[in-house]
Amino acid sequence: MKYLLGFDIGSSSVKAALIEAVSGNFIASAFSPASEMEIISVKPGFAEQQPEKWWEELSNATNKLKQKIAFSPDEIIAVGISYQMHGLVCVDKDLKPLRPSIIWCDSRAVDFGNKAFEDLNEEFCLKNFLNSPGNFTASKLKWVKENEPEIYSKIFKVMLPGDYIALKLTGNPATTISGLSEGIFWNYQTNSVAKELLDYYKIDESLLSPIVPTFGEQGRVGKYAAEILGIKERTPVCYRAGDQPNNAYSLNVLQPGEIAATAGTSGVVYGVTDKAEYDPQSRVNAFVHVNNTDKDKRYGILLCVNGTGILNSWLRKNFMSDLSYEEINHEAAKIAIGAEGLQFFPFGNGAERVLANKNITANLNGLQFNTHNRAHVARAAQEGIVFALNYGMEIMNEMGMELKTIRAGHANMFLSDVFAQTFSNVSNCLVELYNTDGAAGAARAAGVGAGYYKNFAESFKGMDVIKKIEPQQKSIQQTKDVYQRWKEELLKLL
Repeated sequence: MKYLLGFDIGSSSVKAALIEAVSGNFIASAFSPASEMEIISVKPGFAEQQPEKWWEELSNATNKLKQKIAFSPDEIIAVGISYQMHGLVCVDKDLKPLRPSIIWCDSRAVDFGNKAFEDLNEEFCLKNFLNSPGNFTASKLKWVKENEPEIYSKIFKVMLPGDYIALKLTGNPATTISGLSEGIFWNYQTNSVAKELLDYYKIDESLLSPIVPTFGEQGRVGKYAAEILGIKERTPVCYRAGDQPNNAYSLNVLQPGEIAATAGTSGVVYGVTDKAEYDPQSRVNAFVHVNNTDKDKRYGILLCVNGTGILNSWLRKNFMSDLSYEEINHEAAKIAIGAEGLQFFPFGNGAERVLANKNITANLNGLQFNTHNRAHVARAAQEGIVFALNYGMEIMNEMGMELKTIRAGHANMFLSDVFAQTFSNVSNCLVELYNTDGAAGAARAAGVGAGYYKNFAESFKGMDVIKKIEPQQKSIQQTKDVYQRWKEELLKLL
């Protein structure tokens, strides 16, 4: 038997998935830890994780996977990696992390990015980087330079979380153009490293890792990793991408006009275009998509709401610990659209790009002690997350993107009928849910990178639509009315 192995390094857990290469069938998956990984927050707005912890949980997830499917080391023909975007990992000459990773929802670098946006000229940044430097990886590195000079002086290479996992697998530091673009290390006009921003931040370009292709051999598994994971030494690592471009790939969202969504710890709507588009306020962000080539340009327009699944997790941990997520979904479904006036604003996980990098914190509005119970809170939370995403989707519409059909994995918040139906109603879009996830997508992509599949289409064998949600004509207007009231309150908060 021949298998493709995919890893998805999230901020909540690490997932491993196995795809049978010939049929394309999803065989099994496993994740670790059983409860969410810790996010270290030593100050308000700070969010860090230990890179070594990702590797530890990757090993645990792989061992759990082997308990389900006892594959032999030589049956794995290629490895693919998906990872949480925008994080910063700094390693020394021994390739050891110098500090915890500053992860995607950390807000500490906002002021550096905003000042760069102003000093370099907003029009220049948008034209060349398609984004404000904002709170992205380059600005996080600037924060380290200014606040931890003793650590900065020891940096040999900086990398994204997926680059670090690839380093652990192969022993070689490397990154991709797509990865550089997500850190605002890429100039779209010159098709090269964003030297203008690096020079402004006084960061030496030599700190960046060498570039490897998104699809293709990026290195081979070393002896240490092979022994830890139980796979054959010199197995090729043939793909890596940030979790949202990879989620889009997982759902076969590769061509202009196609849209993907996900609702894990953060919530994302991601659309593909062949034009170098940008939002003047950088509330949604453009990056190089996984299938971009010099001949056929492909960019991903990414809308992110930090406070998505993490809100659901917070509610369960603090108020509904006696219920499973499935039971919470059932409780939410008992309550009518609008949660009897209760409104949740899910902005409690750092500065929100969709709100122009403001951190307004989370808000529960309209609470009546004699009316509302925790089922109302569950409903309001799920509606609030969808409404926050729709607020961003309106910006994407203003940029000329048509949202008609949205694809998502049948997972996380999309397991909730309330969430999925509210999403379809308020966006007026068909929602298609597939039997896939980020780890499975990374495994399929590894098959393309290894040359096992001749083209992208071949890699999607075995992937099916398992559910379609259409807007409900009887409740569309009611949902949109509730959204408009929610939006009016949001604008007051802003």
